[in-house]
Amino acid sequence: MSDRDQKLKDVIREASAEFLQREGNYTSILTVTDVSLSDRGNQATIFFTVLPENKEKGALDFVKRKRAEFREFFNNKARMRALPFFDFEIDKGEKNRQKIDEISRNVVE
Repeated sequence: MSDRDQKLKDVIREASAEFLQREGNYTSILTVTDVSLSDRGNQATIFFTVLPENKEKGALDFVKRKRAEFREFFNNKARMRALPFFDFEIDKGEKNRQKIDEISRNVVE
């Protein structure tokens, strides 16, 4: 991954975290965990986790509805010529890591 791609990922991660904090309704906590870019940088997937977990479906529906608003927010923040298409997904990898940590703690005890 190039330095340019890493910088873009960092900017997207920071902007999306700020946007979700501003737009959220405080019934759940949304945490941006990662950003994935396509090879050409024209698509970005923003991965996030939700607490409590039973609010995941509602949170995912919420952020998917807010994609156009996020694109406008990001455009005002980043001032790029060509913006990527943004999508949001629940970070399943982070959820699996947390489960493994919990199982590991139980085995040690």
